[in-house]
Amino acid sequence: MSLIASDQFRIVVGLGKSGMSLVRYLARQRVRFAVVDTRANPPELSTLREQFPQVEVRCGELDVEFLGRASELLISPGLAVATPALQEAARRGAKLSGDIDLFAREAKAPIVAITGSNAKSTVTTLVGEMAAAAGRKVAVGGNLGTPALDLLADDVELYVIELSSFQLETTELLNAEVATCLNVSEDHMDRYADLPAYHLAKHRIFRGARQVVVNRDDPLSRPMIADQVPCWSFGLGKPDFKRFGLLEENGEKYLAYQFEALLPVRELKVRGAHNQSNALAALALGHAVGLPMAAMLDTLKAFTGLAHRCQWVGERAGVSYYDDSKATNVGAALAAIEGLGTDIAGKLVLIAGGDGKGADFSSLRKPVAAHCRAVVLLGRDADKLAAVLDGAVEILRVDSLQAAVEQSAAIAQSGDAVLLSPACASLDMFKNFEERGRLFAQAVEALV
Repeated sequence: MSLIASDQFRIVVGLGKSGMSLVRYLARQRVRFAVVDTRANPPELSTLREQFPQVEVRCGELDVEFLGRASELLISPGLAVATPALQEAARRGAKLSGDIDLFAREAKAPIVAITGSNAKSTVTTLVGEMAAAAGRKVAVGGNLGTPALDLLADDVELYVIELSSFQLETTELLNAEVATCLNVSEDHMDRYADLPAYHLAKHRIFRGARQVVVNRDDPLSRPMIADQVPCWSFGLGKPDFKRFGLLEENGEKYLAYQFEALLPVRELKVRGAHNQSNALAALALGHAVGLPMAAMLDTLKAFTGLAHRCQWVGERAGVSYYDDSKATNVGAALAAIEGLGTDIAGKLVLIAGGDGKGADFSSLRKPVAAHCRAVVLLGRDADKLAAVLDGAVEILRVDSLQAAVEQSAAIAQSGDAVLLSPACASLDMFKNFEERGRLFAQAVEALV
């Protein structure tokens, strides 16, 4: 049964991956709709015309008069709600919504909702794998992998959904069984007026949540919620009641819940304090929805990490090389520098740079000075990074990723690690962060 009125006209705004999922959903509901996109040739245009030739599609500058005919505009994450044409359509009576709102209205199974500036894909994947190991029929997606609307099915027992701030801008009421904002640091400052505006977008994930999970090490992760809402927490300190954390027993560090040691940290295949934090976050979320501890711990022991997220790619002459190309903001790079820097015998040689998206790099200076032997810079905002790091560490400038790897190999000493953690987006030089990571791995492989 459709949960949306069939006698009203809707417009899908944006024809990328999530836009196409909206098209499929609306077609199934047999409601009247059209599609618009600001681009002349959006990514899914040929698919739309092949599979839904009857759907009207308009490409190019948004037509306010046309938008104003719709009862609801279903906006893809790539387009800001603040876009003047969308705001004018809203003033004329159109409701601004998105795919996650529709998903929340339709989903029958409990939702685990995960956002954060960093680590959300890793934690989402971990919780999904924990649920599968426990024998649950789980559907995982959202901002990661499959669009949320394409996950809807009657036999799903648990949804694990990664959400970006862009998706949350159009989410009025998610009603998740448990929601978390893992952390908040500057990102997408080219879209938001300031950090508080970005923070507010992230915290829309808590609307209607029945339980919450917060990060004790990041005050910005804690929502304003009623006292009766169950709250679990994770952090790298000692745990207490309803808390996940780290305990030390007989000189060995353990993942722990309340006062019970659960798993020696050495049994994790992923390195660094940031990955210990990710493991604890996943345990807290899984515990909140009743996943058995044994299945969750088995998952953690088997987990080798996601591609391009502090992923070990090789060793040459006693130097390990790590691909953290997914670190497209300062907070992600900080987590990798501090997490890996405290977990190796030597120092880091950091490869950084790209499109900084308007971010402030100043918070990198102190950890770089503490953990790095040198920094190799490339990309559009290399000058900005160099200005911030000047005097803190040796700085080298290169014009290609291959040159960055070669220079890093020449500087690094046995026991060191070369870390690609750019603190920047990749689109100034690469197709995406995945291509940047693959080329890094190829350059490491080519080292003699």
